[in-house]
Amino acid sequence: MFPQTQEIEISDIADLWTVCSRNGIILEEDQLAILERYHNDLVYWNKRVNLVSRKDIHHLYARHFLHSLAILKYVDIPHKAWVIDIGTGGGLPGLPLKIARPDIRIVLIDSMAKKTKMVKMFAQHTELRDITVRTLRAEALADQPEYQHHFHVAVSRAVAPLVQLLSWTHPIMRPGGTVAALKGGDLSAEIAEAQKKFPDVQIEEHLIQIAGYPWYEQNQKKIVICRYPAA
Repeated sequence: MFPQTQEIEISDIADLWTVCSRNGIILEEDQLAILERYHNDLVYWNKRVNLVSRKDIHHLYARHFLHSLAILKYVDIPHKAWVIDIGTGGGLPGLPLKIARPDIRIVLIDSMAKKTKMVKMFAQHTELRDITVRTLRAEALADQPEYQHHFHVAVSRAVAPLVQLLSWTHPIMRPGGTVAALKGGDLSAEIAEAQKKFPDVQIEEHLIQIAGYPWYEQNQKKIVICRYPAA
C-alpha cells in the first residue's frame, strides 16, 4: 500500500489503475485493456479532429480519464441505469464510465457530427453493448419522445452553466434522477442562479479529492451533483 500522502505520476494505464484502486474505483484487466485502446485511439485521431486540447493530449490518463472516472467516487449510479453524456466531445466522460461500469446503458450526444463520428468508432472499438451515440443539440432533448423522463443519471464536463444544464435535463430525468457536472473555479453565483430557478433540486458542490493525485484539488476541479426530487 502507498502512503495516503504519496503522489503518483500518472503516465500509463498501470498508474491509472493504481490511483483508481486507491480511490475505490475498481478496474479489471479487460477494462484496462479497453481504456488503453481508447487512449491510443484518441491520441491518433486527435491529430486529425480536435477532440481534446492538443496541449493536454499527453495528460489523457491523468486529467481526462481519471476526471471522468472520478464521477464514480461521488455518484452512486444504479445497476443498469440509463445514463446520458451531454456534450460528449471525444467521448468524455461517458466512455470511461461505460468501460468501468459495463452494466449501464449510455447515450452520448454532441452537436458536432465530426465528433460523434469519431465517438461512434471509439464505442465500436470497446465491443461493449448498450452504447448509443447521436448528433443532437442539448436543447433538442426535450423534443425527443423516447427520452422523456428516461434517464437515471446525466453527466457533463465543462459544457454549460448549471442553470442551462438543468433546463436541458429537466424533461428527460426520472424522478429522483441525478445530474453530475464536472466544473471548476468559483461556482457560487452559478449554483445560486440554478437553485433559484430550480428550488426543488438538491445541489451539492464537491471539490474533487483524489488520493495519490492532488492535481484536481490544487486546480479547484469540482463536481456539482444535482438531485431531482423523487416522485
